[in-house]
Amino acid sequence: MIKDSAFMAFIQDIDQHFSGWDFSRITATGRMQSHALPWSLGSMVIPFMRDAATMLDMGTGGGEFLSSLHPLPKTVYATEGYKPNVPIARQKLEPLGVKVVYFEEDSSLPLKDHFFDLIINQHESYSAAEIKRILNGQGVFVTQQSGGTDCYGINEWFGVPLNEEFAHWDLATAVQELQDHRFNVTFSREAFSPQRFYDIGALVYYLRAIPWQIPDFTVERYLEPLYQIHQEIRTKGYFEVQQHRFIIIAQHRTSS
Repeated sequence: MIKDSAFMAFIQDIDQHFSGWDFSRITATGRMQSHALPWSLGSMVIPFMRDAATMLDMGTGGGEFLSSLHPLPKTVYATEGYKPNVPIARQKLEPLGVKVVYFEEDSSLPLKDHFFDLIINQHESYSAAEIKRILNGQGVFVTQQSGGTDCYGINEWFGVPLNEEFAHWDLATAVQELQDHRFNVTFSREAFSPQRFYDIGALVYYLRAIPWQIPDFTVERYLEPLYQIHQEIRTKGYFEVQQHRFIIIAQHRTSS
């Protein structure tokens, strides 16, 4: 039985309520920090927003990112597939005039054909065929994705393999898929950058918020590797893993 009081205090502190995908509790305090990417999704999106009358934010979470973008186009929708996030997103986004739509399958979104001038997507899965269906002929798709090896160092410490369904997911695969669906990729870039956790509580908070990293995660099940990482942090000052991110901007192919 682990009797380290500092370790147990960090673990017990995480029983606070988590709302949406809001990481500010561990990022605003510096408990988790990520190295800057060589692009800004917001800076990429805003110029396209100026020319868009209709816009979709896919996988809005609690509406954190979308609500930070101003001014919004005249007609804005947001999709969310995680039911507990839907009322949170509606509370934040409906006062801004955004219609929040719940969905169950990436391949069957409850949205009109060829409706959107701009579709943005931050770390949300998607069907290229559905993007093609709902994006209008001159529309733009901007997505920032977490790659299949994202934060693999966590899995190594826990002895949990990467999810085989997503392990292949990288820039080349995503670009090829969009091109196969007759999109022109006008910009793409991939980056691998450090992500650091400065206390074990921050890591537990992260794993509860991102359940697909360690699908069967509970503190009780993984108490021993958590304590080993806690000791690593005490020695080095932090626990570091590698982020895997990529960004793509694509439009319908206009020529044969």
